Amino acid sequence: MLLKKTSTLCPVCSQVIPAEITEEGGKVWLERTCPDHGHFRHIYWSDAAMYRRFDAWETVGNGVENPQKVGSPETCPTNCGLCSHHHSGTLLANIDLTNRCNLNCDFCFVNARACGYVYEPTFDQVVDMLRLLRSEKPVPAPAVQFSGGEPTMRDDLVEIIRKAKELGFNQVQIATNGVRIGKDPEFTAALRGAGLSTVYLHFDGVTRETDPFLEAHRKALQVLDQVHLGTVLVPTVIKGRNDHEIGDILRFAVEHISVVRGVNFQPVAFTGAAGEDDVERSRITIPELLQRVEEQTGGAIRADDFYPIPCVVPISDLVEAYRGTPQIRFTAHQHCGAATYAFINEGEIVPVNRLLDVDSFFAAVGNMADDLKKGGSINKYRTLISGIKQMHSSVQKGEKGDTTRFWKMLGQALVKQNFDSLKEFHWNALFIGVMHFMDRYNYDLGRVQRCCIHYATPDGRLIPFCSYNSGPVYREQVWRKYSRPLEKEA
Repeated sequence: MLLKKTSTLCPVCSQVIPAEITEEGGKVWLERTCPDHGHFRHIYWSDAAMYRRFDAWETVGNGVENPQKVGSPETCPTNCGLCSHHHSGTLLANIDLTNRCNLNCDFCFVNARACGYVYEPTFDQVVDMLRLLRSEKPVPAPAVQFSGGEPTMRDDLVEIIRKAKELGFNQVQIATNGVRIGKDPEFTAALRGAGLSTVYLHFDGVTRETDPFLEAHRKALQVLDQVHLGTVLVPTVIKGRNDHEIGDILRFAVEHISVVRGVNFQPVAFTGAAGEDDVERSRITIPELLQRVEEQTGGAIRADDFYPIPCVVPISDLVEAYRGTPQIRFTAHQHCGAATYAFINEGEIVPVNRLLDVDSFFAAVGNMADDLKKGGSINKYRTLISGIKQMHSSVQKGEKGDTTRFWKMLGQALVKQNFDSLKEFHWNALFIGVMHFMDRYNYDLGRVQRCCIHYATPDGRLIPFCSYNSGPVYREQVWRKYSRPLEKEA
């Protein structure tokens, strides 16, 4: 059964070709025919019912007011630069600071030794990229993540973080293997002092078989806890390698809730030299991962506790209507990821879904936003009171748990505009997310055009994540253009 038409890539030659998203056998498939290499059929989502549930939250954004170029569907994604055809602004920006690394993993194809050259933009080039992101309209990019390679290899990382905060980024993150962090508490404290908000720590499992660097990661967490720097564990999930430890990873996060703020699972994307056999053997989809969460937590967290990214758009609508200024909008494609929050109470994990009826809650928020748009300032507080009563009803429908703290936080944020109260929400809550980045086997142009995670490049472009790493492989083009010979590296 045909569900949608889109465009994709030939997995052999990467040319852009028409594709169909179809349903068969309770699963969703991506099918296309390359004129040169024939027909291909790959899994898109492994649960058609969940696909449709997430589809109901589809929200298409309006893009940015100052795109970098005038785009058209015909040139996408071979001429990227955040064009007028892109439908989402930047929620999270990535800036590769280096391709140097203090590890030499056999599976890594992007470190300097594997590439044969060094990519490392200058401080001034990094600042130019940050300024480009903050110039975005109507809402400047609110968050930036410095990645690589290993960003802690940069001697000027503290200064880069400080500059990002000066330029107005609310969230400044680094993606790291944690090796230097675990060895250098003073350096880690300096990162926090400069304004680093969160550390995204690569963390593939709780045993040495699944995470050869487990001891280094434990040491990093100890140091991060000491300096009070919140951390998100980021496991790359590969079927047959570490998907049996998903529940254990969540339990590990609960045990370290004093420092761990979230777990962001990333199903493996097949780039580089991966082939059809690798995809068949090791692919894991979002529904499969969520099912493992449910099975391996004994139902404490259920697959239907998770919602797609655009579910929070009504909150942006409400804040925008109330404050009268444009807000960031989570208009990513509904099949890019899934997330939930869970409260940790004496080691017990209680998903937010047990405290409130999520669907009715977002419906109430959406109704309040619509009412605020219709009424003037005179009716603002009357509308708020009516809307809060609706939201209170959704909270009362929760299955279990003390809702007092949740309700207090919500009231302070919405009525008093005391958004510092949201920090209390995060302190004893665990974000659990899944983000499945695409490769040439499941590439959907519709998803790319709604991407909210963009790479900034030294040549002044913003490129969607999955275009940067798949298809035209902009990463390799950018790195080579701004590289220097490896021999110059001491």
